[in-house]
Amino acid sequence: MQDVPAAGAEPSGRRPLETALDEVVRTTGASIGMVYLRGPDRRVLYLALACGVAREFAAPWSRVWLDDAIPVADAVRELRLVWLGGREEAARRYPRLGLVLPYDFALAAGPLPGHPDGGSPAPGGLVLLWPGNHPPHLSRQERHAMETGCRGLADVLRKAAEKGQPIEPAARPVMLRPLPPPTPGPLEAAAALAFVRRLPGGSCALDLTGKIIFITAEAAELLGMPVSELLGALPWEALPWMDTPVIEDHYRAAVISRLPRSFIALRPPDQPVRFELFPDDTGISVRITAAAAEGTNGGAGTGTGAHPGPPPVPAPSASTAPMPSRATVLYQLMHLAATLTEAAHAQDVVEQAADQLVPALGAQAMALLVVEEQRLRIVGYRGYTAELMARFDAEPVTSDTPTTRVLRTGEPLFFADAGELTAAYPSAVVQDDMAAWVFLPLIASGHPVGSLVLAYDHPHPFAPGERAVLTSIAGLIAQALDRARLYDSKHQLAHSLQTSLLPHTLAEVPALEVAARYLPAAQGLDIGGDFYDLIRIDDTTVAAAIGDVQGHNVNAAALMGQVRTAVHATAGAPPGEVLARTNRLVTDLDPGLFTSCLYVQFDLARNTACLATAGHPPPLVLPPGGPAEILHLTPGLVLGIDPEATYPTTEIPFTPGTLLTLYTDGLVEARGEDIGDSTRAAARHLDRIHAQPLAAVADDLLRHARITAPRADDIALLLLRRRPEIP
Repeated sequence: MQDVPAAGAEPSGRRPLETALDEVVRTTGASIGMVYLRGPDRRVLYLALACGVAREFAAPWSRVWLDDAIPVADAVRELRLVWLGGREEAARRYPRLGLVLPYDFALAAGPLPGHPDGGSPAPGGLVLLWPGNHPPHLSRQERHAMETGCRGLADVLRKAAEKGQPIEPAARPVMLRPLPPPTPGPLEAAAALAFVRRLPGGSCALDLTGKIIFITAEAAELLGMPVSELLGALPWEALPWMDTPVIEDHYRAAVISRLPRSFIALRPPDQPVRFELFPDDTGISVRITAAAAEGTNGGAGTGTGAHPGPPPVPAPSASTAPMPSRATVLYQLMHLAATLTEAAHAQDVVEQAADQLVPALGAQAMALLVVEEQRLRIVGYRGYTAELMARFDAEPVTSDTPTTRVLRTGEPLFFADAGELTAAYPSAVVQDDMAAWVFLPLIASGHPVGSLVLAYDHPHPFAPGERAVLTSIAGLIAQALDRARLYDSKHQLAHSLQTSLLPHTLAEVPALEVAARYLPAAQGLDIGGDFYDLIRIDDTTVAAAIGDVQGHNVNAAALMGQVRTAVHATAGAPPGEVLARTNRLVTDLDPGLFTSCLYVQFDLARNTACLATAGHPPPLVLPPGGPAEILHLTPGLVLGIDPEATYPTTEIPFTPGTLLTLYTDGLVEARGEDIGDSTRAAARHLDRIHAQPLAAVADDLLRHARITAPRADDIALLLLRRRPEIP
């Protein structure tokens, strides 16, 4: 999708969203605005719309997983505003952001509110950046304007959906160009040009993408190239001596921070040239002057005073340049490296590599393969069709192909054109419409884990520096992939153990409608100690238990299994006695862990329920006609402290239609929130949804817990509703 002007015509259905973004950027005084929308799977945020920034800057951030350590992901997932008052705070709280964008700026990220009924998650998020001289705190007016803007953006999305034209993120984000300045009259234009030419040195103007849109003859002379060859070009592409990461980093810092900067570059053979950058929301004005060979001072980047300027930036040579591509490549690859250090799962590594490598390296296609049972399995790709990938999936590692050869030898292969490929592998048939290829081994801890294929749609000679960088990238991916696969194996083992310790099925009781759920913590992969159980004692007596062992490890899981077994073995005794016997067992085991537990015995003939608690969160009870209430029980000590502890019992009516909700604290406990307030909010939500089938009620309670606040603990949930008596 092409860049579009903020106030110009736009593809159907998108203009109101652009207008809403333009409004919130204007009212908050922000310099950059970005709108993210959830993708079809709801687990990924896609950059849908941006203004005040070039596409190349936004590319590495165009796809964000909801569990990423990124401000917009935290804002959408946790339904809160995230504020970063400067580069130091950004680096401390979000290391990846601080590493890739080490510039002066302030940032706020907020969620777009879901449906007014509160039952739906945020459909996306808004990110705003302010110049580096913004105060460290967000003002009350700015916060209000941002919150109003988030509601406005959400209203646009909601109205579009109601019309049957939902706004979905496109393959590429829409980049809004700033409004052009007023067109001057002939006399005004002539006066402005005369003013510029009277200034010492030369002048030029860049748009936000870095392209030269105006340049004086004096500036072109200082740069050593005709005006005609500079207009419309990126300086670091038109002038080889400016193709260095340092120079483009100055430009990038000016765009992001919106603060003046200056630096000196060395034009071959030995002429120092000073550049002074003055950015705003439409582009960058640049003053270019000849600099003294030694002793030159200049602003170092803040524009707030005179500081010693950096040493002249030397021109790259063919023998010393690390790679022939521009600094944009290094920016995106640095982002990839930072991202891989945070990737927890193998699929995270695959997705991040696929999303970022292709645009960063100028390639058109990529395939990532891993070794499984002596075959190469394709686990991710970009730029290729699924049909083509299916032909190469499950290739034996013993076959004679480039992908398997690099795996066996550990040596990368580079083919600058189709002739080189067919010369090395005469039987190879080019089926991907590409013209150059790189085959890289993925080696971690000295053993091969897979292969990486990059393809270009035009012949591509690979200079030594580029080959070294590509090989290093493959090493980073291999290490991240190997680590993530080990992490996944650990998670799968923990999940299997957890599943084996929980009941596979619950006892069927005709007089009861029952629903149970278990949700692992949102963060961390260790096994938890939450459990539940339903025990049929006789035709009219049923027991239910729910508990939570302290900790998240194998010891907690083992104790959970023992506690559940003890409760099951003593079920049928009065609730207080069941907990007392279980407590003595846990105390004798001396595991060093405490356990909370709630035990309920239902007498279906008398329509009563008798409860006892060992330090467990209070259940919610909703009698016929409501409302839902928190059932405060006489507390007993958690299991495992005092072998002589006693557990008082409480009897309540359990008449037809009554709903009893048992849960572990993960349902209501959130960092920074009062647990009493959270429990009351859960009771109010239960009031609104209790009329649904019980399975739907359970799912809704879990969904409500996830969207109201971040949860750091597991959730076990057991719902029991007395069915109407059959005459």
